[in-house]
Amino acid sequence: MTELKRVALLTNEYPPNVYGGAGVHVEYLSRALARYIDVEVRSFGDQRIDDGSLQVHGYQGWSEMQTGTDPRYRGALDAFSRSLAMAKDTLDAQVVHCHTWYTDIGGFLARMLWDVPFVLTTHSLEPLRPWKVEQLGAAYHLSSWMERISIESADAVIAVSKETRQDILNNFTVDADRVHVIHNGIDLNEYQYDPSTEALRARGVDPDRPYVLFVGRITRQKGIIHLVNAIPDIDPSLQIVLLAGAPDTPEIGKEMSERVAAVSEQRPGVIWIEEMLPRPEVIQFYSHAAVFCCPSVYEPFGIINLEAMACRTAVVASNIGGIPEVVVPGETGLLVNLELKAGTIEPVDPPAFSAGLARAINEVALSAETQARFGENGRARVESHFSWDAIAEKTIALYREVLAAYSSR
Repeated sequence: MTELKRVALLTNEYPPNVYGGAGVHVEYLSRALARYIDVEVRSFGDQRIDDGSLQVHGYQGWSEMQTGTDPRYRGALDAFSRSLAMAKDTLDAQVVHCHTWYTDIGGFLARMLWDVPFVLTTHSLEPLRPWKVEQLGAAYHLSSWMERISIESADAVIAVSKETRQDILNNFTVDADRVHVIHNGIDLNEYQYDPSTEALRARGVDPDRPYVLFVGRITRQKGIIHLVNAIPDIDPSLQIVLLAGAPDTPEIGKEMSERVAAVSEQRPGVIWIEEMLPRPEVIQFYSHAAVFCCPSVYEPFGIINLEAMACRTAVVASNIGGIPEVVVPGETGLLVNLELKAGTIEPVDPPAFSAGLARAINEVALSAETQARFGENGRARVESHFSWDAIAEKTIALYREVLAAYSSR
């Protein structure tokens, strides 16, 4: 059997350019893998890192992709150009492992050019994100094609939850034995309760008053508008802290601004922090929240729930996607029922969903005993199930399995 010594990870996001869960995943997975094997990361950006067994090389898109076309098409065309550049560079690795549609096509091409097995991790699926047309226009068909051809030809597909695995089997032509579930993980040393409150005070949050926390991008799938619509029904003693930035489109950014302004007129204590805060500051916000709310309407896994639980914070979340594989109702938090209109991310009854969020938030945030119990149980759960070392070991075992099968052809 060929010994596994080196793998290449292809990714859109890598520090310092991390804005979503997939970027967090690759950042920590690459570090954990590098404790066992050599890892080369090819990412979007201008990174140049050589840290022994972990090397990072950033790639820029072709300038031609940014002119002479519909502005909505630029992102997908830029991703295609960077994937081509990643694939054409000499690959000294035994496995290529891609993350998200932005780089999947790079792995597909690298497999053919350099004769190495191709693995990809699905952090979300384009067929289940039709609202991306708002952001990408007709280029949504390009992103969908890049994803489809890659998933259906990969030697192994990693789903970040059981629910996502089923979504893959439902939406793509792929053998079930090629689709494997490996959850996201959490850095237990970094994400833990921080008693400091400087970051809160600096942003106008009173640490002596309980608050509800949201952390995430302003995007349809994160469901933040439904949380904002719940604010009138949330107990007025609670502050509402929204760490929410990077809107997908000007339209949703405008909708968010207008709705936050409207609810803020009716009650004090709504604090919207639009900038992306440094991770240590976000950990402070997690640590002191009475409850963390994840109102996602599409969430293959939901790494933010792990982050909150690792900081001993109770969680209220929608019961969709991979969230129920992370949040245990009645033990680490509460799940709010969410039924979606067929083929959409629109709740069947949006006011009922928002009202459900408000009820669950009030139930947890107004009970110190419930907060403490959920918080301690949450920390115990992430320690026992979601360490990055465990995730890395499962991933390496899959690499070895794929490499052995590929080498025996």
